[in-house]
Amino acid sequence: MSVKERIARRVAKELHDGNVVNLGIGMPTMVADYIPKGVTIHLQSENGILGMGPVPDADTYDANIVNAGGKPVTVEQGACYFDSSFSFAVIRGGHVDVTVLGALQVDRHGSLASHIIPGKMVPGMGGAMDLVTGSKKVIIAMTHVAKGGSAKILNNISLPATAIEKVNLIVTELAVIEVTSEGLLLKEIAVDTTVEEVIAKTGAPLIQPETVGRF
Repeated sequence: MSVKERIARRVAKELHDGNVVNLGIGMPTMVADYIPKGVTIHLQSENGILGMGPVPDADTYDANIVNAGGKPVTVEQGACYFDSSFSFAVIRGGHVDVTVLGALQVDRHGSLASHIIPGKMVPGMGGAMDLVTGSKKVIIAMTHVAKGGSAKILNNISLPATAIEKVNLIVTELAVIEVTSEGLLLKEIAVDTTVEEVIAKTGAPLIQPETVGRF
């Protein structure tokens, strides 16, 4: 199982029947492939879809039906379309239950940096600022460290903030970490790692309960 698959599979366990869920561009979109049996979620895209379905076959897709990243998608029976202003009214009105997105940095306060690295060309923030502010639960799905090996979970973010104190849960290939008022709570670690490795690769203190779960 790849790192991305492991993260997506674990995030999917946080989704509950009937949830309205927004999956960010990239790795978070994989979460839809691991929704538990018997659980129905309603995927929302900020460009104006509620009820997105599986990725279409290369020879059968409709080029007019795309997600916020411009990728072709299908829609479930009963899905609806609306304009961007209505879509963001849904988001800002608190009607999205869960948002899953990637990040460049997250800190012990739940603050998030995801949309820009000074001096580098990046795609932009998209709807991230609205989504993490308006959603009832915010889950970050990301690798535990950056490509160069530097920590992405920090005491304080150093990149420009996407949102302040809005993250609820961080899921990486090594750990599941909850953001609490007391700090970062280590809830679970991967079956092939140790608490010591997770601590060594995390740039902020971790609260360790008596029992740490495995995934």
